[in-house]
Amino acid sequence: MSSKNEAVADDSEPRQWYLYLIETARGALYTGITTDVARRFEQHSRGRGARALRGKGPLTLRHAQAVGSHGDALKLEAAIKRLSADAKRRWIERQRPSSFCHQIVISREPAGP
Repeated sequence: MSSKNEAVADDSEPRQWYLYLIETARGALYTGITTDVARRFEQHSRGRGARALRGKGPLTLRHAQAVGSHGDALKLEAAIKRLSADAKRRWIERQRPSSFCHQIVISREPAGP
């Protein structure tokens, strides 16, 4: 989940919220919301995010998409979490053509020489 401090930007304007799905080394999918996908993924990767992901790496960010308000993000997160793993994978596949979402894959392997 996310912190309440993410809900409002410093200038008191609502922030853009994102839904993301992370895949563990064993293929499990974790769904969450945040205002900063890169920061949140890094937290998860370092074991400082959700307990469900600790020790389950390497982690791969499979999907991230802008959702809108915090309320909209919470509703979509709840709907995705109710899906089976297979249904989540099909949902991710259907999202790819959308201009409002993108798939980001971050490799945890060091860059070559």
